[in-house]
Amino acid sequence: MILIHRPGQVLTHLGESLDRYALAPGEPIPEDALWIDIVEPTRDEDRLVEAHLHIEIPTREEMADIEPSEILYRENNASYMTARVLCSSDTDNPKLIDVSFILTERALVTVRYGEPRSFNMFMARAGKPGGCRHQPEAVLDGLIETIIDRAAEILALIGKRIDRLSQSIFETERHKARRTAAFRAALKSIGRKGDVISNVRESMVSVERLLLFLSATMPRPQKARGYQAEWRTTLRDVQSIEEHATFLSNKVQFLLDATLGLVAIEQNDIAKIFSVMSVIFLPPTLVSSLYGMNFHNMPELEWKLGYPWAIALMIFAAVVPYLIFRWRRWL
Repeated sequence: MILIHRPGQVLTHLGESLDRYALAPGEPIPEDALWIDIVEPTRDEDRLVEAHLHIEIPTREEMADIEPSEILYRENNASYMTARVLCSSDTDNPKLIDVSFILTERALVTVRYGEPRSFNMFMARAGKPGGCRHQPEAVLDGLIETIIDRAAEILALIGKRIDRLSQSIFETERHKARRTAAFRAALKSIGRKGDVISNVRESMVSVERLLLFLSATMPRPQKARGYQAEWRTTLRDVQSIEEHATFLSNKVQFLLDATLGLVAIEQNDIAKIFSVMSVIFLPPTLVSSLYGMNFHNMPELEWKLGYPWAIALMIFAAVVPYLIFRWRRWL
């Protein structure tokens, strides 16, 4: 099974498994095609699938619509559903892509403009004996379950990384210079993890709407095959993942607040040092200002020890506030 980044890929019957191959240009779609997976389609490839199943393939702009009536509907005995699927979640630039599922009595058609890992995972499983029943609903059910499993896997991984990040943030035995760099890196890491969690929640919300639409609009012949009960179970799994994503999102928000609070403490410590230094050097500055006036009637101007006296007085005026701050434990 080799994934080719071009449209017109078809899965056909092969015993208890599905045999997948890339459709060559100009080659007709086999009549027993069970799943037609279209990747980055051209208009000619859309027309080929439309003529084969008597359906209309939505454009990329139509797939990106946010109105439920535009992405979840039935037309010409086919169910049109669009969901947002996680893509590139293992990289530094995770994203969501729109995937359209068109369920007909003959085959399932998927239209996508990306390579979600969940699709590759399902293709690997469907190619094994007993990996998928030979019904379009079974392919759709398997795809949705794999998308959900992938989302749960990503959340579990993010949860472990958040735990490690939490230990790193609240580590006390660290040099101040390293602490500043660690806080900067923690803020970036928190932002990336929050982005992934947000993508998971958005994806599961779209999948939940898809499952609710399927349960409400499924024709009787398809209901008799028993998939409605499976989709209700899958819906509960989606809702549990959404709850876990909400928990992780709250934890990320706590870490963000805690990190910002620690950064504020660091900044306050720096400001406190400057404040203390200004207070310590204020009395010596006052002494030097007084003896810098050069009035003729100042008795200290005639002293031979006037200069040492002024230096000693300035040192004394600086040491006394410092000792007071140390005594009051302000330093």
